[in-house]
Amino acid sequence: MLETKFKVLFLIAILAFAAIPIMGILRGSMLTPFEKSSDDSSETIQAGAPDSSKLSQEEPVREEMVMIPAGPFIRGTSQGGLDEQPQRTLVLDAFAIDQYEVTNFQYQQFVHATGHRKSGPPARYAKNMSKMQGVNQPVVYVSWEDAEAYCSWKGKRLPTEAEWEKAMRGPDGRLWPWGNVEKPNGANWARVDDGYEVSASVGTIQTDKSPYGVMDGAGNVMEWVNDWYAERYFEEAPEKNPPSPDHGVFRVLRGGGYATTGADIRITSRSKMVPDFRDETIGFRCANSATKLG
Repeated sequence: MLETKFKVLFLIAILAFAAIPIMGILRGSMLTPFEKSSDDSSETIQAGAPDSSKLSQEEPVREEMVMIPAGPFIRGTSQGGLDEQPQRTLVLDAFAIDQYEVTNFQYQQFVHATGHRKSGPPARYAKNMSKMQGVNQPVVYVSWEDAEAYCSWKGKRLPTEAEWEKAMRGPDGRLWPWGNVEKPNGANWARVDDGYEVSASVGTIQTDKSPYGVMDGAGNVMEWVNDWYAERYFEEAPEKNPPSPDHGVFRVLRGGGYATTGADIRITSRSKMVPDFRDETIGFRCANSATKLG
């Protein structure tokens, strides 16, 4: 009899432990290091969080493209990771790139016109969405396919990885948009208390401005580009107008975001992710070849 009771108690204990991960899934994912826990479900407007009473009064930023002239630029760096090497001089044809990351307002126009899915996460990941819906904040929670579809609708395309790097570095090979001396508060990062808990309206951080006038390359949100990721592609790519590798598992993400910290914040830094991934730290901008400029 005692042995039977022991077996029953043992079975109950096993079931209780097995239920723990299931309960975790039902409750939602754990907070990231950049999210603060709260004892209640109410949200307060914190530093950098857009005031909802002002969002409807904000005028949408003008859509501008910046012309990047044909010619050489320095790609990669010997100071970075293996996939940022070697440092080489490449030559690109002229192209244009959006001055700002695509905004919520702009993406909503695309959704309304085409019926494409809205930007947004599964419900349990939506903790910060109420703070990231400003008219001029960069659209996030868009996959690579979403970004490509938007650019195509606009008569544009995603920039190649080489185009993105030239637009943000300029022709002189600087490691940050402002030069070669690191500034912890030079962009909207998580490294310092810059007053922005999440993304800022595009173009807000004036130091995060490339020599060509392209904004928010170092921070705010990470950006999808056209290319498949290949770790050694910098040493294998042709010297003129390098295209994307033919295939891959991951698409390339360039630039830092508001949650970026640590050492990997150079303009040369490369990230990668599967194309259907969506996250609150990832957005994009579009580009155009010179032959398609009006």
